[in-house]
Amino acid sequence: MRRYLNTLFVQTEGAWLRKDGTNLVVEVDGVEKGRVPAHLLGGLVCLGRVGVSPPLLAHCCESGVTVTFLSEQGRFLARVEGPVAGNVLLRKEQYRRSDDLTATAALVRSFVLAKTLNQRAVLRRALRDHGDGMAEEARAAVEAAERRLTDIARRAEKDQGADALRGLEGEAAAAYFAVFDHLIRADEPLFRFRGRSRRPPLDPVNALLSFLYTLLTHDCRSALETFGLDPAIGFLHRDRPGRPSLALDLLEEFRPVLADRLALSLVNRRQLAAGDFRRLENGAVLLTEEARKTLLVAFQERKKEELLHPYLQEKAPMGLMPQLQAQLLARHLRGELDAYPPFVWR
Repeated sequence: MRRYLNTLFVQTEGAWLRKDGTNLVVEVDGVEKGRVPAHLLGGLVCLGRVGVSPPLLAHCCESGVTVTFLSEQGRFLARVEGPVAGNVLLRKEQYRRSDDLTATAALVRSFVLAKTLNQRAVLRRALRDHGDGMAEEARAAVEAAERRLTDIARRAEKDQGADALRGLEGEAAAAYFAVFDHLIRADEPLFRFRGRSRRPPLDPVNALLSFLYTLLTHDCRSALETFGLDPAIGFLHRDRPGRPSLALDLLEEFRPVLADRLALSLVNRRQLAAGDFRRLENGAVLLTEEARKTLLVAFQERKKEELLHPYLQEKAPMGLMPQLQAQLLARHLRGELDAYPPFVWR
C-alpha cells in the first residue's frame, strides 16, 4: 500500500517559500513562520500572492511534488511539475481507447455508476442520520431522489453508448442537487441552496463546493500523472483544449464523498457563518481568508480518515483513494484488469 503524503496549502499574502536543507521553509516579511520536511510532501498549493524560490521549485520537480498556483478564490492559474512520468505505451493505449467507442462507453459507465451511487449514498446517509428531523415534505423529496438515483444506476448498468450514459449523468446530477438544500440543517437564510452556480458561484454553498472541487481536481490530476496517465485525455468528459478531462472523470467518483459531504458538515456544524463569505459587485460569493483556512484544515483532516477500499479490500486514508483509482485505471488500460473498478462509497 502506498504511503499517504500531505499537501501543503499556503494562503498568507506575501508568503515566501524556500528550501533549507531537506526542509521547506515558509517566511512572511523575512520572519520564519514554519518549516516542513520536504520528503513528507506530495503536493504544494499556493493561493493568492505567494512566492516560491527557484531552488525549491527545482527540488519539487526532481522529487515529483507538483506545485499548483491558485487565485485567492481557488481559480486555477498554473502548475509546475517535473518530467512526464510513465510508460509511453500506456499513454498510447489511453489515446487508442479514447477513440474506441466501445472502450469509451465501458469507462464512462464506470464513472457514471460511481458518481450516481455515491450521490445516492450521501442522500441515504442524510436520511439515516437526520431523516427524523426533516420536514415531511423534505424527507419525501429526498426519498424520491434516492429512488430516482437507484433507477438511473440500473439504467446505466445496461449496454448503452457513451452519449446516453452522459445524459444519465446529467439526469442524476439534476435529481441530486434538486434536494441538496434539504440536507442543509443550518437555519441561516444565507446558506439556502437554489441550485448549482459555477462561474462565478452565487451563494456560500456553491462557493464551498467550487473551492473543494478545485482542490480535488488537483489531487486527481496529480494521481493520474503519478501513474503515467495523461490527465487531458478523458472518456466521460470530452477533450477540450486546456481542460484536464481525465482528471475531471476521476473527480466525479469523489465529488459526493469528499467535497459535498464536507461542505455540508462545515455548514451544519456551524464551523462557517455568514461573516466567512463576501460578495463582489458581479454577484460572485467568495470565502474570506479565515474561511479558506478553516476549509483547508477540515479538508486535510477528512483526507486522513481511513476506510476500506471496495475493490482492494484494504484500509487506506481517504486522501489516498484518487491514487489507488488512478493505479487501477492504469492497470485496466494495460490489460491487467478486464474492467475498471470504480470507487463506490459504502
